[in-house]
Amino acid sequence: MTRSHSSKDIYTGVALAVLATLIWSGNFIISKGVSKQIGPVSLAFFRWLTATILITPLAWRKFRQEIPAVKANWKYLFWVSLCGITLFNTCIYFSGHYTSAINMALIGTTSSPIFATLFALLFLKEKITGFRLLGMLICISGILLLLSKGSIEVLAAFHFSKGDLWILSSGFVFAIYSTLVRKKPTDISSINFLFVIFAMGVMMLFPMFLIELFVSGPPQFNNTLIGSILYLGAGASIVSFLSWNVSIQKLGAGRTVLFGNLTPVFSTFEAVLILHEKITTVHIISGALVISGLILANTIIKKKTITA
Repeated sequence: MTRSHSSKDIYTGVALAVLATLIWSGNFIISKGVSKQIGPVSLAFFRWLTATILITPLAWRKFRQEIPAVKANWKYLFWVSLCGITLFNTCIYFSGHYTSAINMALIGTTSSPIFATLFALLFLKEKITGFRLLGMLICISGILLLLSKGSIEVLAAFHFSKGDLWILSSGFVFAIYSTLVRKKPTDISSINFLFVIFAMGVMMLFPMFLIELFVSGPPQFNNTLIGSILYLGAGASIVSFLSWNVSIQKLGAGRTVLFGNLTPVFSTFEAVLILHEKITTVHIISGALVISGLILANTIIKKKTITA
């Protein structure tokens, strides 16, 4: 592997991971904002249905060419779809109905990197270096500082609720998804891969959607809800997942998932810009910690790859 190619892979992987988390950072805000208008399963269903419709024209030709590969790997694709599409965001949307935003962000952003690191170690045989472990711990410390606002009392008062278990489950299944994506068959293109798992995810959500529709009634559609679904379907689904998957291929599952720690950092700045909330010294320090942890965790990749 050449020096230029190695550097290009690293920078591309980092840039795509940052782009994905930047777009994903709006997911919590949107899901909270429309929670009274639409149920969690319905929101997930319409999100992925929209994503499937939008990606179909882009992926259809590849899908037809790669049908044999899709059939040969249908079991693998089923598990990827179940974890990354059907369960992941649905768990987040359920959590938003039962727990606070601080619990959601704390458990979701800190649990997924830990799970993914363990899975990468056990199943992908990825090496966990001292730099990578230290970088992960620095990222987590930054998140804890951000969410606690520098107060030990806030963390001491933390406790698990039903919603906390939902968000913990989301972190667990997303770590499984990120680990499985590392094993994506080479004969299935990235765009077709997304099309297939989106479509399969929608099909698995459909029965639960019908049940929620019967129990809770139809969603209250308006311009805000429609715009939110389009954002989730196009940006948070197609653009983010495509960027995230390519980043995993270039950086590895365990390292890429660390960039998920940027989500609450981006959410904070979005709250300042959109909701006009005040940014504090704690926000600045915690953001610096997360970014420093990411640089530290990924610097060793660059050094090893360039000298390979």
